[in-house]
Parts: sequence; structure tokens; C-alpha cells
Amino acid sequence: MARRSALSIRIVEGRNLPVKDITGSSDPYCIVKIDDEAIIRTATVWKTLSPFWGEEYEVQLQPSFHSISIYVMDEDALSRDDVIGKVCITRDMLVEHPKGYSGWMSLSEVDPDEEVQGEIHLRVEVLGSQGSRRLRCSMLEARDLARKDRNGASDPFVRLRYNGKTQESTVVKKSCYPRWNETFEFELAEPAGEKLCVEVWDWDLVGRNDFLGKVVFSVQGLEAAGQEEGWFRLRPDKSKPMENERRGSLGSLQLQVRLRDETVLPSHCYQPLVQLLCQEVKSGRQDGQVHLVTLLDETTTAECRQEVAINLVKLFLGQGLVKEFLDLLFELELAKPCEPNTLFRSNSLASKSMESFLKVTGMPYLHSVLGPTIARVFEEKKYVELDPGKVEIKDVGCSGLHRVQTEGEVIEQGRQHLQSYLGELLDAIARSAPACPPVIRSAFRQLFQRVGERFPQHQHAKFVAVTSFLCLRFFSPAVMTPKLFQLRETHADARTSRTLLLLAKAIQMVGNMEPAAGRAKETWLSPLLPALQQGIARMKDFITRLVGTEEQKGEEEGEGWPLGPPTAVVKEGLLFVHKTRGKGPLLGAAAGKKLHFCLTGESLSFGKSPSAERLGAIALSDILAAEKVEEKSFGSSHVMQVVYTDTGGQQETAYLQCKCVNELNQWLSALRKVCGNNPRVLRSYHPGVFRGDKWSCCHQRDRTGLGCDRTRHGVTLQDWSDPLDPTVEAQRLFHHLQGLRGALREKYWELQELEDAQNGPRREDAPLPEGLSQLFRVLGDLENCHHQAQPPKPPAPVLLQLQT
Repeated sequence: MARRSALSIRIVEGRNLPVKDITGSSDPYCIVKIDDEAIIRTATVWKTLSPFWGEEYEVQLQPSFHSISIYVMDEDALSRDDVIGKVCITRDMLVEHPKGYSGWMSLSEVDPDEEVQGEIHLRVEVLGSQGSRRLRCSMLEARDLARKDRNGASDPFVRLRYNGKTQESTVVKKSCYPRWNETFEFELAEPAGEKLCVEVWDWDLVGRNDFLGKVVFSVQGLEAAGQEEGWFRLRPDKSKPMENERRGSLGSLQLQVRLRDETVLPSHCYQPLVQLLCQEVKSGRQDGQVHLVTLLDETTTAECRQEVAINLVKLFLGQGLVKEFLDLLFELELAKPCEPNTLFRSNSLASKSMESFLKVTGMPYLHSVLGPTIARVFEEKKYVELDPGKVEIKDVGCSGLHRVQTEGEVIEQGRQHLQSYLGELLDAIARSAPACPPVIRSAFRQLFQRVGERFPQHQHAKFVAVTSFLCLRFFSPAVMTPKLFQLRETHADARTSRTLLLLAKAIQMVGNMEPAAGRAKETWLSPLLPALQQGIARMKDFITRLVGTEEQKGEEEGEGWPLGPPTAVVKEGLLFVHKTRGKGPLLGAAAGKKLHFCLTGESLSFGKSPSAERLGAIALSDILAAEKVEEKSFGSSHVMQVVYTDTGGQQETAYLQCKCVNELNQWLSALRKVCGNNPRVLRSYHPGVFRGDKWSCCHQRDRTGLGCDRTRHGVTLQDWSDPLDPTVEAQRLFHHLQGLRGALREKYWELQELEDAQNGPRREDAPLPEGLSQLFRVLGDLENCHHQAQPPKPPAPVLLQLQT
């Protein structure tokens, strides 16, 4: 059994942001922090006060996280980026919205006294007998304190306040992981109604000290416990009056956030549910009977349908039945009253499942087809416009010979550019049939045949059915917003975005296979008509080859989950190797150089270039941790450390610098995933480096001693390239179906009455079909397994209960 916390977050857009640049606008981007640790940086949207990001992430978290904060920043090329404001969402807020929180949230001003983080290790006890009692507080250590100084650290000390008296600890210089091991005592007041306040401060030689957080205890409640020791989270100072006059004046963010706390049982517990779903798919559609998949489609709300679809697709991919599952969906959809020209245009379970299937299995194919054309559009930055109402007339020619272009010339030039991009893209699509994954070709072959059988008089419909997914739901959205499909690292500027939009429209019209229908709405696209008609003919030829039966036997052998062998590349790229003391493959001749690293299912290897001979490698079984490094260690906030054992069994650490926070977290996430089953992973680590005779983080002098902070093995970014986790997919489907039991029963009788309308009213004691009855039994058994697996909640430490 495993406890998991997964956070889905979609940063949609912002509005009414304040002006930060002399141009009268801002260059906003967002930083997402989990408990004050930066996990994600969105792309910058240039010169706007109403940015659109549309970026979506799923993060695997430590179950004990407290909050998520989204900071909106203004990028500045000449100085430090400005903080516009932030939105903070606590774990408690997310728990109150189990279906997720969606809406606009106002940005609030960032108050330095609220920007606290970290924990402090304390021991508090009441000593003595009645009449001469003392309150003793021992400050042992702290970890992950906020960095307040320009050197990337702080100079922390502790201030204790009780009953009008104050005592202070020594100052630990240049450390966010201080160790004090100091004890202070106060005479216990009678009655013990006062509170003990433990404050952590950053000492400054010049100016005021910076607040780092506090913990407040009720001494009256502590008397019953006598003594308590533990790690306590530092809290912001809430005693200051809140200033709300600026709330709302900083703009707002539209967010969609959902937290899933999951208890995943051992895989064998889900086998009855998986077997039942597989059996329902294998049995197929039967006339006169209401299928379980139909009930699921009818009872799943629109907001949940995408998630359920991707869970089903991944589950059946893992079971080798995705072809049968999609075929069943096609058959059930085509059994409904439908028109050939509107097939699969709704957001039904069939449409969402096929869309999810393409994203899960076809992203490498999508990148290979669209990548070169998208890169060309971004590099050339051509002005492309066909709409006369939006054409910008500009001077052309050199000084003294310039003239003003006519509207017709601008449109003709735009048509030539757009036609060139469209032709290149259609060429890439036409050549891609053999490279399309066999599992996708097989799915489209089934769809093509089913639609042809359903509409024998409209042979055109089977081509449109394929393009309704391939062009309208896959290629076109990726062309329009390549950042969201990981085709680019940044969003397009205004000019490039317009070109991509027009190119996406052209792909849609080719996919509709009726360019005249498109011209009826936007007649200014008529200059593209000859290119579109040629594109339609080429698309039909491509689909014919895509769904062809040649080499079908060989393809079907590869129709499982499209994962490569264990040596398939998980992640690769250039990283700078920092010089440190030590030995090992990464600490000798490789130190001080930028090398190409390649992470596979077997090892982390490195060489001078992707094609060069590998200089060395670290087996995954030898990697003990992958963690971030303090900024002060190397003067950069984008350094990670890979802790590993060398061939002699000695523990070594390699420090690798990434180019940005996103690359840093992608590398950390990839390393943690591939090393997740290593039984030797560390539980603690040093976020600093060992220099001279001590660690820079906590000042310990034992180089091989225990680390001063907890490792974060459980924090990973989810990605389309992640391998299947069938147990998690089964758990999520169970959770969804568990909430639908009543709705499934009601919907069954509703649909059955429509089937049996000619046979008279239903008998009151009519039994449910075997498939639905068995589903309810399986869900009940799984519910009991969850109840039995839940351990009794331990009593909370007394000291924790006393915090205010």
C-alpha cells in the first residue's frame, strides 16, 4: 500500500496586471512553489497586461505538503525581475474542494514577513514542583530557512519571548541549516496563561533584522504533557494588521487546481476490477443490451470525462486491449443516431478517449512531423496576414527609394508564406505514414472500417472520421499552441502566434475536407483555396496509406504500450560539471566542463557530444539521491547533485548545473523516477558542498555524516512519456466508479426502458444485468479493502496541538 498526493494545476491566464515597463506594459511569467520550493516556471508572455499561458502540470508531492503559491513576475533583461504579486492556496483549501478549485483569484502583495519557510527542531518541557517550576526550551537545529542575504543564505538566531522576558541564542553565520544546541529557561508564571513565542531572525549588521518565522505554544496546555520534542513548521507573523487596499489592484489569475490524495492498494486488490473491465471490452457490443461503457459515458460529467478517458486508455494499453476498447467505443458511438458530417465532433467518451490515446502514444510522432515546420515559423518571424481588416501597411525598400506596400501586396506576400508553411507541413504528413506508431495505425484502420460500414453511401465520411481526430484534435491544436505540446520552450510572440493560428486554420480546413465550407465563414481565406484543394487530395492519399492493410501482421505485433527497450533514452542534454573534491567518473577529467548527459533505463552516461564516445557512466542502482543545491554553493540556483557510489563502494557527489529552473526540475524528476525502486536511496542529504573542513549548509565537520535536510524522492513532474502505472489507473477508476453507483443504476433502468418500450412496463423485481451487479460487488470489496488498509490515526503530539 502506498500513499500518494498528486496536484494538477493549470495556469490559464491573467488580467489587469500592473504596468512594470517603460513601454506601458509588462512581460509576465509565473513561478509555482510548493512549500516555498520553486517547481515550475511558465514561459514569459511579452508586452501584455492580460497574458494567456494555458500551461498544465501534474506534480507528485510529499503527502505532508502545506501550500502551493503562484508568483507572477515581470521579466527584466537589465535588472532583477520584479514581483507583481502572488496567489497562495493551502492544502486545507484544496481538501475542501475534492473536485478541484477553478476560477479567478486576486493577486496579493508579497509581504517579506510572510515569506517564511522551513522548520525548527525544539524540545520544550516543564520542570520542578509546585511553587518553583521552570519552563525550559532547547533549540536544537533548523532546516530550509528562507534566504535573506545576497550571498544566498541567512545568519539565523532564535529569540524567545515569555511572560514579558526575552532571551536570544547565538548567531549562526551563513547558514539556512543552523545548529544551535542551546537551552534557555524561564520562571513559570502562575497561573501559566502566557504563551511561549519562539521566533527565528536573520541577523544583519546594517539595517533591521529580517523575520524568518515563528512558533507559538500554549504553556497552559503543555503542563499536562510535561515534555514534547519535534520538528515544527515556522509560521508567518499574523499579528500585523492586514492591508487590503491593494488587493485586486494587482490583477488576478485564472487557475484550475486539484489535489488527489490517493491510497493505492497492492496491485492484486484491483485485479477483479481490471478483469471485469477487460471482459466487458472483449464481449463487445450486443444488440438489445445496455453496455457498461455506455453507462459510464452517460453518467460521467463533462468536467471529469477527459480524466476518465485517459485513465481507461492507459489501463487498456497496459492490458494490451486498447485496440478492442477503442473499437467498442466507435461501435457504440456509431450505433447512436448520427450524421456522417458531424461524427465524433462532440466531447463524448469516444472522442475524449481517442484524443487521449493520441497524446499518450503519439507525441514523439507529432514532434517528428510538426517540429521542423514549427521551428521554421519561429525562426523566420514572417509577417503573415490574409484578413484585410487586420492588415498593417508598412514602408518597404531602402532609404530614399522606399514606398508603401498596397493591401493586396501584403496579402499576396502573406499567402505565399502561409502556402509555403502549409506545403512543407503536408509534405511531412504525407511521408509520415510508415513512421506512425503501429498502435495508432491500427486504431485508425478500425475507425475507417467501422465508419465505412455504417455509412456505405457516404464513403467520404470515413476519411473525415480519421481527420476529425488526427487534424482537428491533434495536429491543429499543436500548431496553434506548440508550447502546450512541448514543441517549443516559449510561447510565440504576437506575429508568430498569428502565423501559427492561420496555419492551424488551414490544417483544420484540410481536415474538414470541404474548403468551401470554411470560406463561407471567412471569405478572406479564399486565396488559399487551390492549396487547400491540393492538400485535401494529399490528405486522402495519406489516410489511405495510413490505414492500409500492408504489413498489418507485423504492425499488430507491436500494438501494445509503445515503450522502447530498457535502454530507451529517458532524458538527455548538456550540463555543466562543477569541480569539487572527490573521485569518481564525474569528478576527474570531466569536472569544469559542459558535457552531454544521457539518462536511460540502465544508467546515467556522459560524453563530449551526443555522437561522441561515452566518457563514463553511473549505473542507476548506484544512484542514491538526486537533489537541489543551495544557490550560495556555486552562485547559481539551478544546480543539482547526484549522490552515487563509485566502483570502490565510496559515496561521491557530482554537482551538475542546468540552464533554468524547469530543466533542473525535469532532470531531478527523471532521475527520481528511474531510481525509484533503488532500496539504497538516502533519506537525508546536504544541500550545500563540503569545502575546507565543513559543509557550507550546516557547518558540520563530518564529511560522511547524516545530511541536514530530508530528501525529496516523492516530488516529481508527471509527463506524457512516463511509463504506465496500471495500479494507479485502476485506483482512480475505482474512485470514480465508487461515486457513480447510484447514477449507474438509475441510468441503466432509464436506458433499458427505452429499449423495452414495446414490451410493456418493467417489473419492480427485475434484476440488474450480471455485468453491472458484478461491478457493484467488486466496488464493495475494494471499499472494504481500503477500510481495512487504513491504519488508525495516531494521536497528534501534544505540542503540535498547542500551536496557535
